[in-house]
Amino acid sequence: MKIFLIGLPGSGKTTLGKKLSEKLSLPLVDLDAVLEKTEGKTIQQLFAEKQEAYFRECESATLKKYSTSNLDFVMATGGGAPAFFNNMDWMNQAGITVFLDVPVADILQRLQPADLMSRPLFAGLTPDQRKDKIESLRLQRLPFYEKARYRFSPEEITVENILRKIKE
Repeated sequence: MKIFLIGLPGSGKTTLGKKLSEKLSLPLVDLDAVLEKTEGKTIQQLFAEKQEAYFRECESATLKKYSTSNLDFVMATGGGAPAFFNNMDWMNQAGITVFLDVPVADILQRLQPADLMSRPLFAGLTPDQRKDKIESLRLQRLPFYEKARYRFSPEEITVENILRKIKE
């Protein structure tokens, strides 16, 4: 079984992914962490040195590699992964997609100053600019996120609810 967690940055994909992977005894694949290891650079360095387009190409290639593998896993994708190339189609064909639909206000509360340093799309933004950026990303990415097989609001996001839906 392949489970892909999608949603905006700060929606809890990695946190939930860890819990799901433990419960299912499956490895957690953090797509950003895989890219950092493969490229030998942080996501911030990739954006700064090679630009977002290069990052998105690497992200897509890695996602397709995992999608077509014989491995079972829980994957925490990057927030933008579903919105580039045909990544959402690949994920839907390969496994179960779960959209963590967390409102912008909740994400703003979750993103701590330390988190912002590791998120190149938010680096150097004022709080108002950050809010505008997250709202803009949500508008751009929502059509892709809505293609997920399952969609959960914050109050529904629990390991038990997700597993129940998947088993149905």
